[in-house]
Parts: sequence; C-alpha cells; structure tokens
Amino acid sequence: MQLININNTEFYSIIKDLISNETVQQMKNFRHHYNCNCYDHCIEVAYFSYIICKKFNLDYVSAARAGILHDLFLYDWRHSSKNLNRPHAFIHPKIALYNAQKLFMLNSKEQDIILKHMWPVTFFHFPKYKESFIITITDKISAIKSFYEYYITQFNKNKFYKYAYIFFASSIIKLF
Repeated sequence: MQLININNTEFYSIIKDLISNETVQQMKNFRHHYNCNCYDHCIEVAYFSYIICKKFNLDYVSAARAGILHDLFLYDWRHSSKNLNRPHAFIHPKIALYNAQKLFMLNSKEQDIILKHMWPVTFFHFPKYKESFIITITDKISAIKSFYEYYITQFNKNKFYKYAYIFFASSIIKLF
C-alpha cells in the first residue's frame, strides 16, 4: 500500500536513484508498522520531511534522501533470526546506516539523520542538524498514523469493537 503518490517531480528527481536501487526495493518485502511495509513508510517520511525542510529553507535534498534510507535494515524485526544484542529500536539505525553506506555516497547530514532518527529512544545519539530532528518527528508521526489507520480498519471490520466502544463511551458519559 503506497501511501504517497510520487507526483512531485522535484521530490522524485531527488530520490529516483535511491528508489530504483534493487536493495532499496527489497524494503517492500518487510512489514514495518502494522499494515505498512518498510518502503512505503520511508517514502512517507522522506516526502513529508522534504516538504517541511523546503518550507523552512533547510536542506530538503539531504532530508528526502536520508528519509528514504533511514530504515534500510532489511529484516523482519518482529521475527528476526539475527542475533541482535540490543532491541531493534536501538540497533536498526546503525544497521540502516551501514547498509546505506555500502550502496550510496552519503554526506555527513544524511549520515546523522539515518543514525539518529530514533532519538529520544536512542538518548545518547542526539541529532546534530535541524533536518535530523524533522526526520525524527516525521518518523514518529508516520508510525502513529499507521497505528491509527490499522485500528480504525479493525474497528470498522469487527462488530465486537463497535459495541465495546459504545459500551465504554456510554459508561464514561454516565460517570459525568
């Protein structure tokens, strides 16, 4: 499910070499947040970061490019056979940066964005650039959006949830 229609020609020209890469395309094979795959999540984060950075006269090119690569870890973090010494949230930025550096030349801002996009979870990896903060915030908003969309879909599919909500809401109203 592609969340962003890439019809912005400037945005597309910035990321086209990245999204045409075979390894980056593999992100489509990994579920990320609820019903969203890793690729679509990265497109969404890259696009909205690009828009925000452009609006505030920041480095929107680095933001868009790093947004595409920020979750280039290429494994299902829920069922990984990788021996990760630390939880996924702490280790995947380093894995994504390593994978991205093998494929592309990254400037220092792009490296910082990828490595530090999980702040404040990765408390000691404080973002150095404004663009890094924007990606961090956009990444969290995208995750919350996926959560919301998934549960709204579940709520609409399941009558039990509808009745439970009505019961819960009416119970709250009675309290007041």
